[in-house]
Amino acid sequence: MANDDIWILGINMTKFGKHKDLDTVDLAAQAARAALADGGVTMNDIGVIAAGNLMGGGGIGQQLQKQIGQTGVPVYNVSNACATGATALRTAIMAIKAGETEMGLAVGVEKLAGAGLLGGGGKAKSDKKTWEPSGRYGAVASIDGRIGTNAMPGIFAQVGMEYGHRYGGTSFELFARIAEKNHSHSTLNPLAAYTKRMTLEEIMNDVMIAYPNTRSMCSANCDGAAAAVVTTGAKLKTLSKEQQRRAVKVAASVLTTDPWQEACQVLPDVNTLTRNAAKQAYEQAGVGPDELDLVELHDCFATAELVHYDNLMLCEEGGAVDFFNSGATWRDGRMPVNVSGGLQSKGHPIAATGIANVWEICHHLRGEAGDRQIEGAKVGLAHVIGLGSACGVHILERSGL
Repeated sequence: MANDDIWILGINMTKFGKHKDLDTVDLAAQAARAALADGGVTMNDIGVIAAGNLMGGGGIGQQLQKQIGQTGVPVYNVSNACATGATALRTAIMAIKAGETEMGLAVGVEKLAGAGLLGGGGKAKSDKKTWEPSGRYGAVASIDGRIGTNAMPGIFAQVGMEYGHRYGGTSFELFARIAEKNHSHSTLNPLAAYTKRMTLEEIMNDVMIAYPNTRSMCSANCDGAAAAVVTTGAKLKTLSKEQQRRAVKVAASVLTTDPWQEACQVLPDVNTLTRNAAKQAYEQAGVGPDELDLVELHDCFATAELVHYDNLMLCEEGGAVDFFNSGATWRDGRMPVNVSGGLQSKGHPIAATGIANVWEICHHLRGEAGDRQIEGAKVGLAHVIGLGSACGVHILERSGL
């Protein structure tokens, strides 16, 4: 029998950064054990594992089991670009909703420190100066440096510039101020890869990667893992009052891909599938964007954060610039965005990010975010997008206990 009442019982993330002495299995195990402990359960309670990893070659779920406990439960190995972690979480949720188990574990892990610029497939770039036809796209040359780019910084630079061309108001300084906000927020997050406040001048004078994104306006490639234990409402009622108090309700879990449309076939559309996911999530949760207390969105670049204000309907269509200029997205604003420091400071170990964004929201809904706590937070939204494309949106609500 399907069960629509899903709760996050335990959740945790490692510190993001460089972990030279730990491999992907070590990091995944660290996060998984911590999530189990946070939920007050063990591997014996878990009926399904969904494990996300993009760069490791597959099989991370089975490898993880060998380190934290082989109980014979089904394992789903997930790879879905930057939405990998969110997809792993949704996979565990769907198994529970299908009635296959009462409790599941979702994990996302990546070793990404020093990977360099990433292309649309999430792989390090290796474009040659001479074109050699190969594979499905062998009939056409790579577009890098010829008619555009398929490297992440360039794609999202174009996305931001397109938004400015359409609606006006954008500038190099505006995008740098978004990064300034996120670097400021990161100083309160001990698990962030970078916790250094940066001035507007430092950000604008940093190495230019793809105008208008300088290095400090780009997400930080790093190592890290995050994990979550999810369960049914019926199972939760059998647990302790403390476990019930700290549990966070999954009010909406949505995954979308690109619909067919008449559109540019060179520049990926990160807008339509995000807006579709947001609409579905708000409807599923029975809340509107004005009822959110905080948002963790996929700010892989400063330009991306701006357009996602609009895509997530945090502002009126075309109003992202005015929305940011109002101060709403700062930690003390009316709609705090990326109080973790975002991907630009917290870091972006691809497969871990989707669960790490959920962890940040849960931290605030539980009242456990310390110095960066958003007081009275009851409802939050976590968002990720992976080119290809996939968009995951989760809306979370505080326990009523």
